[in-house]
Amino acid sequence: MKINIGLVDDHQLFRKSLSLLLGSLNGFSVVVEAQHGKELQDQLGAGSPLPDIMLIDVNMPVMNGLQTAQWLRTTYPAMRMVGLSMNEIDQTIIDMLKAGCCTYLPKDTHPDQLKTALHEIYLTNYYNSCIHKTHLSDLVINHKFSSTIQIGDRERQFLQHASSDLTYKEIAERMDMSQRTIDGYRESLFAKFRVQSRTGMVLEAIKRGFVMI
Repeated sequence: MKINIGLVDDHQLFRKSLSLLLGSLNGFSVVVEAQHGKELQDQLGAGSPLPDIMLIDVNMPVMNGLQTAQWLRTTYPAMRMVGLSMNEIDQTIIDMLKAGCCTYLPKDTHPDQLKTALHEIYLTNYYNSCIHKTHLSDLVINHKFSSTIQIGDRERQFLQHASSDLTYKEIAERMDMSQRTIDGYRESLFAKFRVQSRTGMVLEAIKRGFVMI
């Protein structure tokens, strides 16, 4: 059984290269390619095969990645989506997650990691590259990484704010706390979720139901 992939990216060289790479991997087939969201709409409307997973560039003309993801989530809710970009800007990634993407992958992701990510997304609708960067032995030693993670009310409130476009300084002001206290919440949640970035933290919070989108 092949996993059908769709690509929407305005950089033709990258799109074609990625298409060739995926076509060379056992178990994958690229069924639709487009240079922006509007072209994708036209192709799917004309009867192009529906992909199981759609890889979506964040920055595109005519209809950008966020608009494309929002449209796909409404029109094809069963389709899994992955945001792609060279710019790892927290808020951009969080916006894509809120729009329905299962995860975000940098465009320089190693092919082995890409294959792993696509398999996991197909099977579980989820992949967190921030966790997979963690050495396996760390996860074994720190067995606290589990679905039984406990967080307090203030940590939950912090997570909700962290999922917005607020800076950490603005979150501190909103919660009427010092910057040091907010930094403490962040570091504590990084440790609990076994992540090293705001994006990874938010993705884990969404997956575990601590944040509603």
